[in-house]
Amino acid sequence: MHVLKLTDLDLAGKRVFIRADLNVPQNADGSIVDDTRIRATVPGIRAALSAGAAVMVTSHLGRPAEGACRPEDSLAPMAKRLAELLGCPVPLRTGWTEGVEVAPGEVVLLENCRCNKGEKKNDDALARKLAALCDIYANDAFGTAHRAEATTHAMAKYAPVACAGPLMAAEIEALTRCFLNPARPLVAIVAGAKVSTKLTILESLAAKVDQLVVGGGILNTFVLASGTQIGKSLAEPDLVAAANKVMAAVFAKGGSVPLPIDVVTAKALSKDAAATIKPAGEVAADDMILDIGPQSAAAIEAIIAKAGTVVWNGPLGVFEFGQFGEGTRRVAEAIAASKAYSIAGGGETLAAIAKYGVTDRISYISTGGGAFLEFLEGKTLPAIAVLEQRAKA
Repeated sequence: MHVLKLTDLDLAGKRVFIRADLNVPQNADGSIVDDTRIRATVPGIRAALSAGAAVMVTSHLGRPAEGACRPEDSLAPMAKRLAELLGCPVPLRTGWTEGVEVAPGEVVLLENCRCNKGEKKNDDALARKLAALCDIYANDAFGTAHRAEATTHAMAKYAPVACAGPLMAAEIEALTRCFLNPARPLVAIVAGAKVSTKLTILESLAAKVDQLVVGGGILNTFVLASGTQIGKSLAEPDLVAAANKVMAAVFAKGGSVPLPIDVVTAKALSKDAAATIKPAGEVAADDMILDIGPQSAAAIEAIIAKAGTVVWNGPLGVFEFGQFGEGTRRVAEAIAASKAYSIAGGGETLAAIAKYGVTDRISYISTGGGAFLEFLEGKTLPAIAVLEQRAKA
C-alpha cells in the first residue's frame, strides 16, 4: 500500500484539513471517559502546526441527525482536551462548510462533521465544497477507514493533495507488514463469542496463516466440530460445517488449528462461579467452558514462541472474571515476550492488554475496531483505497 504521508509534504503556509477520530466515550455530563483517540491525533496536528500550516481538524461523534447538532453531539469537550494536550487555543467552529478563518500556526476544531447534510451518504457536492477549504487533506482516522463518507472518502478525491496523517500511515504500515510480506510463521489468534460474527475473518485468515488459534465461544464451535462434547457451553451447532471448512483450509496449507487439551469450566457464568480445570474430553452436560486450561495455554505459548508474526483479536476466555482470565493472561504475556512482530486490535483485546500490563510490549496496537476487523476479512477499506489512488495520480 503506497500513500502520500503528511509528514513528507511541505506544509508551510498551507491550509491543512485533518480528518481525525475524536469519537471518544463520554459520561452523561459530557466529560471524557477515555481520551486515547484524542491523544493519538495530537502528533499529526502538532506536526502540521510546527511546519507552519493553518490547521483545520474535524471528526464525527456518535450518530447525530444530519442538519442538526444537539448539545450532546458537540465536539466542545474534545476541543477543550485538545487545547490542553497541544498547549494552545483550539477554538470550535460551527457553520464551517461555508468557509473557515484560520492563520498559519493556528488550529481550529470544526464541529461534528456528521451534522452536515450529505456526510453519511458520501455526497459529492458536499465533498467538493469541503475540499475547496484546504490545500492539503489528511486522513488520520483509521477507525473510520471502513466507512465511505464525505470527510473520509469523497473529500479525498477532490482535495488538491490527499495524504495520510501519521496515525493512518502507521496503521497502514503495520497491517501491510502483517499480511503482505509477513515474517513466518504467521500466527493469528481470533476469539469472540460467536463464529457467525467472525466467520468471514476466519475464512480469510485460513488462506494466509500458518497457525490459526481460536478462542472464546468460537472455540466451542470448533471443539463441537471435532466431535467432542461441550456441555452447555456457548456454541453455534449450525456452523459446525463452516468450522470444519476453516480447519480443512488451514490443514491443506500444512498449518494447524490447535484444539484444547484442557479447559476451565463452571456450572454458571458469574464472578463468583467456582472454576474447575478438566480434560477437554471430560466436560459434563451441565458444564460451561469459560477459558482454556493450563496445558492448552502452554501449547499456544509454544506456537507463539516460534512465530515470526502474530495477529491478535479477542480474549481467550471470560477474562473479566479473574478465575476465567488465566488463558488470556498467558497468551498476552507470551505475545509480549515473543520476538515476533505483533499487532493487536479490537476493544476487548485492548482491554485485556491493558489489564495484564503488556501495552508497551506489543509491536503495534491498532486504534481501529471495525476497520481492523474488516482488514482482517480481506475487505478493501474505502478511505485507504482512495489515498492509494491519489498517490498514483
